[in-house]
Amino acid sequence: MKPIKTNSSSKAAFLLVLKGIAMGAANKVPGVSGGIVALVGGFYKTLIYSFQHLNGKALKLLINGRFHSFWQYVNGRFLCLLFGGVILSYFSVSLLLDYLLNQYENLVLGAFFGMILASLYLVFRQVKTWGKTTLLALLIGLTIGLTLSFARPVAENDQLLFVFFCGIISVSGMTIPGLSGSFLLLILGNYNLLLVDAVNALFLVLSEALFLDLDSLSDPVIQRLLIIMGVFALGSLVGLILFSNLLKWVLEKFPKQTLATIIGFITGTLMLVYPWKTKVYLYTENGNLILNSVGNPIFSNYNYYLPKMHEIDTYGVFLTIVLGASLLFLLDFYDKKRTD
Repeated sequence: MKPIKTNSSSKAAFLLVLKGIAMGAANKVPGVSGGIVALVGGFYKTLIYSFQHLNGKALKLLINGRFHSFWQYVNGRFLCLLFGGVILSYFSVSLLLDYLLNQYENLVLGAFFGMILASLYLVFRQVKTWGKTTLLALLIGLTIGLTLSFARPVAENDQLLFVFFCGIISVSGMTIPGLSGSFLLLILGNYNLLLVDAVNALFLVLSEALFLDLDSLSDPVIQRLLIIMGVFALGSLVGLILFSNLLKWVLEKFPKQTLATIIGFITGTLMLVYPWKTKVYLYTENGNLILNSVGNPIFSNYNYYLPKMHEIDTYGVFLTIVLGASLLFLLDFYDKKRTD
């Protein structure tokens, strides 16, 4: 996991924005971690170290007006390009993913399943030797991953303190490979509120503002969702700082054990993107679907089944698995060729 060298070339900048778009898209899908994109993309350590510099020293430089020193200290160019891609993804690729997941969920999950299988292989290669501690770390990661995979969601909660906590938790998917922040939000009951309703409200306001139309801001529902989005973003920033400092220490002290834990965790959470499953929803005693605050049925759990080889759709899913894995191997090959 060598830090990438962020040069000033437009090609490198464009590639970094694309990686940000990939991270944003991965973070949006429950069961997929944006941290995997960073790990396989070769910029995970740079990402963690840049987050780790968002500290008191950075704040002091900013307050004292030493903007250039602040920019250099926090690796500002790297973060701006990467998160520019993440933000762009939330208003473009992520919206497309929402549609595709609604219409072709099995095929989309198949592609991500293949990508994660390929990422497992790529991360596994980074652990050169295995001993008792790395095997124990692998087992711990696997156990935690499986526990999260079969956890049941709780009810939606729009209290601001809880939303702030969700922000801290959700950003873990960007810093910890294999840990899906969006799936944690699903477990916490706030996936639709924070990654669908609030994002759509912000998109509506921004798109209308381009035409100098601010009528939507008078809607109390939109106002509430914007406040929720602001608190969520603040919690995410706090989470980035907390997790990055912890991970920097762990990566320096226990690099092999950390990778082994990540491998186990990714393996344990593979069930989250397993394509052959059906959703189970909550019902009342009268047999009616239980709906959330925006009228969507509340997800409870999954029923898993083996591929049905007599169905043509099964082979379509197998094809997307192969395509997903091939894409990740191709990106890894190109990235290594570029950095050699």
